[in-house]
Amino acid sequence: MTLRARLDHLGKTAADIRSIHLSTHEACLRIIDKKGPLANPADRDHCVQYMIAIPLIFGRLTAADYEDAVAADSRIDALRAKVTCVEDPNFTADYHDPDKRSIANTLRVELADGTILQETVEYPIGHRRRREEGLPLLVEKFKANLRRRFPQPQEQRILEASLDPQRLDNMPVNKYVDLYVP
Repeated sequence: MTLRARLDHLGKTAADIRSIHLSTHEACLRIIDKKGPLANPADRDHCVQYMIAIPLIFGRLTAADYEDAVAADSRIDALRAKVTCVEDPNFTADYHDPDKRSIANTLRVELADGTILQETVEYPIGHRRRREEGLPLLVEKFKANLRRRFPQPQEQRILEASLDPQRLDNMPVNKYVDLYVP
């Protein structure tokens, strides 16, 4: 997302990208480094190249972006084909270090005009070390998904219970689950 903002600042788009180089940890390569066709949302959700291409093209990465309607865009596979993934042994060591549990990646984007954009993120949003920063985004995501599924009065009841830690702790599980019943 940071690199997409830098592309925008330069007046460039994903179409201006010549190549993408991802330095990552071994687990990423083993689990989500996927080439070739992606058959369904689960395949796409487990493909790092897809998770790189979507933000660079659209400036976002949401659950809907894994669905067939978005995945049909030919720009995604074209950009995925430009991604090379390699292991950085230091990232792997930090990934396994119990004191760090880093999920570091360096993304290097080379544009057709030779411009290089690079970003290293050691702890992505959502990591326990970035909980304070990630929690407001998670709450907004929760609210957005409630709006998609429930009428406003029910959404409000769920939010009131969910966002009040003391009330939630004191609520029997079955009563909380009942809030989600249509």
